[in-house]
Amino acid sequence: MSAADAEAGQGAAAQPVVILVRPQLGENVGTAARAMLNFGLTELRLVQPACGWPNIKAVQACSGATVVLNHLTVFPSVAAATQDLSRVLATTARGRDIGKPILTASAGARALRAALAEGGRAGLLFGPERTGLTNDDLLFADAVLTVPLNPAFSSLNLAQAVLLVAHAWFQESAAQPAELRPAPADPHRQPATKGELQGLAEHLVAELDEVDFFKTADRRQSLVQTIKLLLQRASLDGSDVHLLRGIIKALAGKDRPAALRTARRG
Repeated sequence: MSAADAEAGQGAAAQPVVILVRPQLGENVGTAARAMLNFGLTELRLVQPACGWPNIKAVQACSGATVVLNHLTVFPSVAAATQDLSRVLATTARGRDIGKPILTASAGARALRAALAEGGRAGLLFGPERTGLTNDDLLFADAVLTVPLNPAFSSLNLAQAVLLVAHAWFQESAAQPAELRPAPADPHRQPATKGELQGLAEHLVAELDEVDFFKTADRRQSLVQTIKLLLQRASLDGSDVHLLRGIIKALAGKDRPAALRTARRG
């Protein structure tokens, strides 16, 4: 391992992860890696890359930013790619459709820094070049980033989008002396990760299915999305998730004698 690789690995937890969802061209992965390293970001994740991985065109296009590609990891879904993160911001024009807060790039950078100061991990979500992120992808985002552009021509390629957001992160980092940055929160109360929230949602939905709460498939689809959004907005920590799962388990009668559970459901 090179010195640059070792340094990148050590600093990864103190910076947001960049997640490219279903990228279509290897060249765009490479130029996105180059944009990341311009501003000190080194951890890159790919979700279902349509360009395949490994990809020689990505290596050729990265202009020497191999330290980013060397640490790149590939995931089968957005859920898997975000499961260890407590704060995720998405770059998309669809945020208003599902009620996500809209942040400027600089405000987003401050939000990410606050999440990292609390002891969690954070990430930036970018969609595929042609279609962008879907509403299902956005379920894992806490807020949406917006960058002012010429309304007559607001098209950005993937690497440009990564560069603009990474630049905002870099500026925010440089603007805040260490003594002015948020102090770490109680280490015993870590922000809940997306994986923990997903597990809580699945647990709750499974128990609601048991009592036929949703009634119809259409209603189930709508309400499951609403439940997931509600849990994302609740700013839960790991202890909160543990408590809520215990409450769900108790209400479902898992710890009660079978006779009492039968009587309750009768």
